[in-house]
Amino acid sequence: MIYQISVAIIAVAFAVLVFFLIRTLKSAQASLDNVSQTLQEVRTTIDELSYEVKQTVRHANDITADVQHKMKQIDPVMESVQNLGDVLNEVSAAAKQVSTTMISRFQTKRAEKEREQKSVVHPAQQPSTPVDRTVNSYDATYNQGAKGGKEWLKYVDLAANIWQRIRK
Repeated sequence: MIYQISVAIIAVAFAVLVFFLIRTLKSAQASLDNVSQTLQEVRTTIDELSYEVKQTVRHANDITADVQHKMKQIDPVMESVQNLGDVLNEVSAAAKQVSTTMISRFQTKRAEKEREQKSVVHPAQQPSTPVDRTVNSYDATYNQGAKGGKEWLKYVDLAANIWQRIRK
């Protein structure tokens, strides 16, 4: 009888084990069904996104080709701007050189005139009255300005001629 009771307990234990095992397997099957459904949704989403990504890549390629074409069209303009910059640089260097030369000539002539005026002092030129001094001051200021203006125009003409020769 002990054998029969033992066999009955083993049979009941086996039935309980099978019952819980079936329950666990059904739960696992439900989980696998959920995973399968989620994978199916992910596949459809990836398919939709891959189509959109392909369209975006095509559009980016079209934009890149268009930009490259436009850059090729702009290249001559950029070269012209660079050449213009080089020419303006040369012009400013030439103008600087001409102005430096003119200024140095004016300064040397002015220094020579001042030295001549300081070295040659005639007593007859010394004004004796305040009115004479005012008149001499006025003459010195405005008459020398007119001479300097004429000399300045000569230098401008000289610079213009030099510039025209350089351009040719």
